[in-house]
Amino acid sequence: MNADAKPDDATPDDPEARGLRLVPVLLGLTVVSGLIDAVSYLGLGHVFTANMTGNVVVLGFAAAGAPGFSVPHTATSLCCFLLGAVAGGRLAARCGGGSRRRWTRLTLAGETLLVGASAAVAFAAPGRTGTTYALIALTAFAMGLRNATVRKLGVADLTTTVLTMTLTGLAADSRAGGGSGRRSPRRTASVIAMLVGALVGAWLVIHQNLGIALLIAALAAGILAVTASGRE
Repeated sequence: MNADAKPDDATPDDPEARGLRLVPVLLGLTVVSGLIDAVSYLGLGHVFTANMTGNVVVLGFAAAGAPGFSVPHTATSLCCFLLGAVAGGRLAARCGGGSRRRWTRLTLAGETLLVGASAAVAFAAPGRTGTTYALIALTAFAMGLRNATVRKLGVADLTTTVLTMTLTGLAADSRAGGGSGRRSPRRTASVIAMLVGALVGAWLVIHQNLGIALLIAALAAGILAVTASGRE
């Protein structure tokens, strides 16, 4: 291949190009993040397990004694997320220099197993204190694992779990903000994906149960795990 060729100039039989491109994969994972945070915040005592920006704020609320928030729950989420990120970093160090497709699929397979395990726990022992901690730990670890990988993949404007900079870019780089608006469709899609995931997750938590919401999240991650390519 010519040294000046772009990454998208892959040959038809390039294994990295087989499967769903990373942009729709990451948008799908953003939907999953909305589901996970709906489960954790609404069903596990006002704690986030995907959005750690919100979780740090929640920890401050809990430490100040605000009703409805728990220091142990939030601290568990933060610690398990960081452990997941460490695992994701080690996986990136081992696999990141090789096939991006294999690396992405391995990470998403891990997320699928962890979220699937949380769904199994939610179905088997609903409403118990130990169940709450298990669900927080499993989903937070899964989100840390995924976030470390997404960060290393470096696909612009698709972090899958936070939207502050995405919304900032959407406004600041728009034509109204003096920019070209070139990435507005991707940024808008990311916001919509998170909103859809949160809406669906909230409906399931309110009208069904945590296990169903987590099972759907695991199935979605599993589908993405077996279809992701290594190309943006």
